[in-house]
Amino acid sequence: MSTHSHAIDPALAKFMRDHALSREPPALARLREETRTIEGAVMQISVEQGAVMRFLVRALGVRRALEIGVFTGYSALAVALELPADGRLVACDRSEEWTAVARRHWREAGVEDRIDLRLGPAVETLDALIDNDDAAPFDFAFIDADKGAYPRYYEQCLHLVRAGGVIAIDNVFWGGSVADEARTDDVPVVLRELTTTIMADDRVDPCHLPLGDGVLLIRKR
Repeated sequence: MSTHSHAIDPALAKFMRDHALSREPPALARLREETRTIEGAVMQISVEQGAVMRFLVRALGVRRALEIGVFTGYSALAVALELPADGRLVACDRSEEWTAVARRHWREAGVEDRIDLRLGPAVETLDALIDNDDAAPFDFAFIDADKGAYPRYYEQCLHLVRAGGVIAIDNVFWGGSVADEARTDDVPVVLRELTTTIMADDRVDPCHLPLGDGVLLIRKR
């Protein structure tokens, strides 16, 4: 028993990563290795986060998922690999260049038909989903895009995710800067205020996971 989290200790982080790697599907490993050679590779989620996402998709019985921020497609592939054959992931991004890498790996993994990639501003894509009254609710949503829009994405996802569904928000620690009140630049302030808002939101049950750059898991009541 301990009164504080040790999960971000470097030695323990390596321990977790090594064990997550031992269960990483080959298709994810190939995409992760290619992404390492791309400028901006730091934007890819960690292998431990991918393992958690795969676990959540299985545990929740996810059939419909939503992703905001695709990059080269690792997180989307992690989700799609666990969806049933008729499951669907709506994936939102702006970049044709990065998502071209994603598409290739999704196709090679045999799950391209489970992923509905929508290029353009995610706010507009989500608004269109909200306006579609016939759209079935989503079981799971993952937010990992422009941080300034996180508050808007959160509210949109709350509208789109079913009761009992889960929203995961990435990068909520922002290198630890959210805990430094002296940091008044835009991203730490947005993330700090959003976290405070979510923790006081009686529509949800939230909890932090000290994985990667911090993940906030939110269960919609």
